[in-house]
Amino acid sequence: MDEQTRAHLNQINRDFYTVTAKEFDATRGRAWAGWERLYAELDTPIGSVLDVGCGNGRFAVFMADNEDAPLTYRGVDNNPKLLDFARDTLADYDHLTVELTEHDVIMGDLPAGEFELVVLFGVIHHVPGFAQRRAFMETLANRVADGGYLVFAAWRFYEQERFRNRIVAWDDSLTVERHDYLLDWRRGDHALRYCHYVDDAEHADLIDATGCTVIADYRADGSTGDLNRYTILRK
Repeated sequence: MDEQTRAHLNQINRDFYTVTAKEFDATRGRAWAGWERLYAELDTPIGSVLDVGCGNGRFAVFMADNEDAPLTYRGVDNNPKLLDFARDTLADYDHLTVELTEHDVIMGDLPAGEFELVVLFGVIHHVPGFAQRRAFMETLANRVADGGYLVFAAWRFYEQERFRNRIVAWDDSLTVERHDYLLDWRRGDHALRYCHYVDDAEHADLIDATGCTVIADYRADGSTGDLNRYTILRK
């Protein structure tokens, strides 16, 4: 995918989250069901977390509620409104050392350093271009400390009719890749978002790009219990 198209698709989503940030914060405060299994798979104490596309910080809340020991949490997102919500939410957790910074993670702007746990939730479907998604996963693996974990979840929206019914036709002037879709938003203000459906073949490619070992792979979340496909990897 060329850089101009990538930038255009990313801007669609930046605009989308600017419009919907308040609704997202109000409706997305609970932990994902799949995180419980994730946490159970971690067989070493976690002292540092990089949350890529952290949104309003709800994964940090989940970790803080499950970990009594001090935890360093680095959250990065490209939406300043959601980061402000995260700051407010996490201010009362004394055992969390929190750093929240604005990065255009979709375009590969990620902080340096190594972390014992790197997580990517609700993000990979917003990264435009197959080659870029592979490169993105490779970069994430490079942020994992030896013996640490990389966990990502792919939103399998296209498998459910209610999301297929939200697909909007692309502008004919835009050349996108297979499984790239434009979805409408049906809560609050009208907005559109770019989403890519990661099928099983591509999911395998993304795992391969990390060079890490698969610890667990499962489906969870949503009313059907299978809306996201999770992969837990160890370096």
